[in-house]
Amino acid sequence: MFKKIETATDFIKSKIKEMPEVGIVLGSGLGIFVDQIENQTSINYSDIPHFHKTTVEGHEGKLIFGTVKGKKVVALSGRLHAYEGYPMEDVVLPIRVMALLGVKTLFVTNASGGINRDFHPGDLVLITDHINMSGRNPLVGPNLNELGPRFPDMSEAYNKELTKLLEDSAHKNSVHMKRGVYAWMLGPTYETPAEIRMLERLGGDMVGMSTVPEVIAAHHVGIRVAGVACITNYAAGLKPEKLNHADVKDVARRSMKNFISVLTETIAQL
Repeated sequence: MFKKIETATDFIKSKIKEMPEVGIVLGSGLGIFVDQIENQTSINYSDIPHFHKTTVEGHEGKLIFGTVKGKKVVALSGRLHAYEGYPMEDVVLPIRVMALLGVKTLFVTNASGGINRDFHPGDLVLITDHINMSGRNPLVGPNLNELGPRFPDMSEAYNKELTKLLEDSAHKNSVHMKRGVYAWMLGPTYETPAEIRMLERLGGDMVGMSTVPEVIAAHHVGIRVAGVACITNYAAGLKPEKLNHADVKDVARRSMKNFISVLTETIAQL
């Protein structure tokens, strides 16, 4: 597996001039953040050895290199999901490649269903912790000692300093951000009302089908992480509406102005 990571990394290094310091994972409907990246170099996932095409609408499937506020960044414009049928090691391959490219700070984003009764579509929420309800973990199997320890600590999965920096940036831009715990379900079905009641009782504030594998893989390689969820819908059973992916993307796009201002300000402050 480590050879696959090295091969993908070497290919990417041959295509770019400067190595990135900051990584960004853009979730459903949030991909237009890439318009903020200057001096862009774009590489299709399909061109990178051992990368897979993303099969989900709204996930473009490109690595975008460049600068934001003078900081060298790489953005995953679209992510892979375990529900697409890929092995977990392939889902987190881009994160591990980021580490070998030199990324030390990672911002993960997603579109989430709001469980917390105080969350509403369009809200931006700082992820303070997560609950893994999928039964999956990208570190299962032989440990890749070249990357990190067998038993990584997850007591601060979302870096408090980075989270505070996001919060300060939001305040500076008059954007109100909430805080919450993210619950990861495997998908691809949306959750049942009974599952949402369970997650609420377990302490989940929002729910989605991504993010957690990337955070685990990032911690394994020593990357510090902060996360932002865009609440795109009320979770199942809270409102009478049916859930669909088109609505999720639409609400995420309408939240982009606030999201862009917060993330660009935060990167400038690193």
